Amino acid sequence: MKTLPPVIAIDGPTASGKGTIALAVARELGFGCLDSGALYRVVALLALRRGIDQDDAAGLAELAHSAAARFEAGRVELEGEDLTEAIRTEHVGRLASRVAAHAPVRDALLQAQRAFRRWPGLVADGRDMGTVVFTDAALKVFLTASVEVRAQRRLNQLIEKGYSANLGSLLQDLRERDERDRGRAVAPLRAADDAFLLDTSSLSVDEAVRQVLALYRALSEH
Repeated sequence: MKTLPPVIAIDGPTASGKGTIALAVARELGFGCLDSGALYRVVALLALRRGIDQDDAAGLAELAHSAAARFEAGRVELEGEDLTEAIRTEHVGRLASRVAAHAPVRDALLQAQRAFRRWPGLVADGRDMGTVVFTDAALKVFLTASVEVRAQRRLNQLIEKGYSANLGSLLQDLRERDERDRGRAVAPLRAADDAFLLDTSSLSVDEAVRQVLALYRALSEH
């Protein structure tokens, strides 16, 4: 039986730190990194540009099939265009959450996500990495953090990038996204039965990264 490259699946709600932690873990191990949320954000951005309605599941799925985004050194490119900043706006993020609720879109992106699994290994972050996309992951981690902490993190990120933002509106938006992600019929946000739960509310990025690496190395030794 052919041995597949190992996968570390890191799931969690918006602003739980999964993207930052996943990238740091991947760099430490020399693994590739998949930011699955960026794929949905690319579809959302293209839908905005092409006037495709957020409820047009078939039209959005067609976009997902054709959107061959490339990830390179933390950048996201599509057909030679750098979309790294464009897909990170709050507006695109809110639309991506709605786009991701459509089963045809998720189906269209499933193989694209699995294609990132290459040697020497992959760290994949998202909301269904451990429950749907990589159910055989060597390590599954589910990050949590209070909604208040996550809203403050998002506010700090936006301010650092020069965007204006309001803590109250970010709190409301995160609560709505959490409810939508947990309540959707297809691949709802939840921890896999065999996932390690890691609350990052009071952890620094370095502390969280060390814990994930320790978990992976402990499992690898067995």
